[in-house]
Amino acid sequence: MVDSRPVVHRSRRGWALALTALAFFMVSLDLLVVITALPAIQRDLGTSLATLEWTVNAYSLASAAGIITAAALADRFGRRRLFTLGLALFTAASAACALAPTAGILVAARAVQGLGAAMVTPIALTILVSAFPPERRGAIVGVWGGLAGLAIAGGPLVGGAVTQGLDWHWIFWVNVPIGLVASILARLRLAESYGAATRLDLPAVALATGGAVGLVWGLVRANDLGWGNPQIIAALAAGFLLLGAFVAWERRAREPMLPLRLFQNRTFAAAGATAFLTTAALLAAAFMLSQYLQVALGNSPLQAGLRFLPMTATPLLVAPTAGLLADRFGQRPVMLVGLLLFAVGLAWLAVVATPEAGYARLVLPLLLAGVGISMPFATTPTAALSAVAPMDMGKASGATNTLQRFGGVFGVAVATAVFTANGHLGTPASFEAGLRPALALAASLAVLGALSAVAVGNRRVPSVAQPGAAPTVSFPSSKALLTGAVNANGGS
Repeated sequence: MVDSRPVVHRSRRGWALALTALAFFMVSLDLLVVITALPAIQRDLGTSLATLEWTVNAYSLASAAGIITAAALADRFGRRRLFTLGLALFTAASAACALAPTAGILVAARAVQGLGAAMVTPIALTILVSAFPPERRGAIVGVWGGLAGLAIAGGPLVGGAVTQGLDWHWIFWVNVPIGLVASILARLRLAESYGAATRLDLPAVALATGGAVGLVWGLVRANDLGWGNPQIIAALAAGFLLLGAFVAWERRAREPMLPLRLFQNRTFAAAGATAFLTTAALLAAAFMLSQYLQVALGNSPLQAGLRFLPMTATPLLVAPTAGLLADRFGQRPVMLVGLLLFAVGLAWLAVVATPEAGYARLVLPLLLAGVGISMPFATTPTAALSAVAPMDMGKASGATNTLQRFGGVFGVAVATAVFTANGHLGTPASFEAGLRPALALAASLAVLGALSAVAVGNRRVPSVAQPGAAPTVSFPSSKALLTGAVNANGGS
């Protein structure tokens, strides 16, 4: 008998991997690419450096606030359509950033960039996972995760190199041709897919967006105004209250934007917690170590980025292998070992990273930390999305990416608070006094991530659909069908 089931063609899968990886690399890179360019932008636009820090904060705020809403819209109106629209919006905002004549316009354009990133980030992962059969997802997401880690950690290096070699405007101009080509190819080469056909939950959109803005704004401003400042207390309280109202609303909603039953799944909930803690540890460590290399050791932005390579370039090499190992042995052991290695590397750096340290003393712990962080980046998204039914993948991806965004903001905020409480930038000795506990905090976050990874189910994804598995998902524009489905219960 001839098997009449349609399949996803290899060319479609190749385009899905190439375009989603390129888009995610671009939007992840722009999260931190402006950090090393801020002094040059400040001189050119004639404004304060404190004001220009909002070029980072505005991007984080907008992207964190919009991810869940974008994922819900994509499920309803089409993932390819929203992905392409997000790329176009991000590209247009990049051009606006490059042309910005004032700091205010630059910050506003960065916020629009963040909205574009919020549309690209969760949808890219959903498109990628949906395009491949379950038995290949670990390796594919490993490649994707390696690029993500490389982009986040390599942002300061790229920003410093482009600013020093060309001009700060080019950190934004470089996105324009890439974004244009990627958006056109996405429209032509990606298959359209949809999530569950539900009505748009407008009250949930308002509550989730308001809660995200309140929490992220409070976290990014706390170290400037003080954690006891009434504005910070009010922002954080409002954020928690609105998110609490969001949870209460979603419990009663007939067609919720984020089905809370997803968090009743042990594997999905544990993977989400691991994603939060992993990103918190990574960005806390990257932020502090980039300051250490420049402030304590006197490196230029470009030199600091180059000396960071043992940690930042490692994910590109290790993450695909980690994905293959996860396909064979399960995600849990790979996540657990990776986070423990990352914690050991950070603890080692906390001991040896002194103002008098030669760079040779830093290479091995940086390399160990890089190998460690590569492993959860390659496996955590697969664990989270493989634990849910295919029709829930869009919402699950949005929730996981939102947790990662909050984790990054939280990590930088608490690391800065710990540093400020124990040291300051005045002298090498005072910098070391703050650096050690801040890196120890980052290592502790990695250990907590390892503990949460223990609760992730370790069943390998089956190569064919099993009895009781979730229903398959169709792709109308290519008439393609996933060759296998993951079990919706995510058992251990």
